[in-house]
Amino acid sequence: MLSQIDLALVAGTTTLLVVLAALLLRDFRAVAAGRLAAAFALGSAAHAMTATTGFAAPVTPWHAALIAVSTANAVVFWLFARALFDDAFQLRRWHVVPWAAVASLSLVNCLVLAPAQLLNPRILAIAMTAISLAFIGLAVGQTIASWSTDLVEDRRRLRVFVVVATAVYAAVNAGLQLFVSGNGAPGAVGTAHNAILAAVVIALAGSLMRIKGETIFPAADTPRAAAAPASEPDIADRRLIDALMRLMADERIYRHDGITIGMLATRLAVPEYRLRRLINRQLGYRNFNVFLNNHRIEEAKAALADPAQAEVPVITIAMDAGFQSLGPFNRAFKATTGVTPSEYRRLNEISA
Repeated sequence: MLSQIDLALVAGTTTLLVVLAALLLRDFRAVAAGRLAAAFALGSAAHAMTATTGFAAPVTPWHAALIAVSTANAVVFWLFARALFDDAFQLRRWHVVPWAAVASLSLVNCLVLAPAQLLNPRILAIAMTAISLAFIGLAVGQTIASWSTDLVEDRRRLRVFVVVATAVYAAVNAGLQLFVSGNGAPGAVGTAHNAILAAVVIALAGSLMRIKGETIFPAADTPRAAAAPASEPDIADRRLIDALMRLMADERIYRHDGITIGMLATRLAVPEYRLRRLINRQLGYRNFNVFLNNHRIEEAKAALADPAQAEVPVITIAMDAGFQSLGPFNRAFKATTGVTPSEYRRLNEISA
């Protein structure tokens, strides 16, 4: 039986998560990151209700369903991290497969394996925890891998919270799941777990409330083109924009292998944070790679439309523009123009 403190923590955390999910669906259901954030909040609510209560065989179907949703929430977290921190991410139908697989495995564990004691409970706990940690690891890896190219300052700070909070809570929860055999956590341990979860949820809700939703959630599911600038640039920003555009147009620095925003800032003799803020707020880009790729694609478009280069292979044009292989070039080109490079060349030949 949970203590009154446990009940208060679980009830408060669950209520906050449900309210957060409702607000996310109300304001950001049109974008994948918003829908996944709401789904993650609901899955976290299920986790709050089941993480420390344990269950006794035979487990009821509704309790098994909550545990399955809680366990599979690690998959949702992975998808949420990808959608939130990768503006090119698109939610696909196949993404439901790993979620359904983990949820089904959890249901079988709760309704069949655990009650029948077909396997050692500790082995089952280790297996389910390992699966959850694998997807959490993928989410953290995604968050760190795309950190350097993120141009949205508020979202970059949110990454710090996501990485630290996730790592800490995942470690605590994994230890709890391995420590508890299936009959619930001891009073002090369970209360500490509920308190940590409540603190993480409150901190996350507070972080999201301090940041404009439009800042961290993209305005569309595939925001590859530059948006309108947030404000008119001042004289200093105008000069920096001009210098940046000269590097792009005259030196075609986007062709350089492994070019980073730090290298570009060094060339322009400005702090990296200032260049990041300028490209984001004045030029409207949320990701540095998208900024580079748009310049590369503009060069490729000119080459593909040039009759003198009609016999030049597409892959040569792509690599001359700075792409390292044909696949990423084809995907980026079609996302920007709506057609493949070959179709673009053919359309220009017809209209010539």
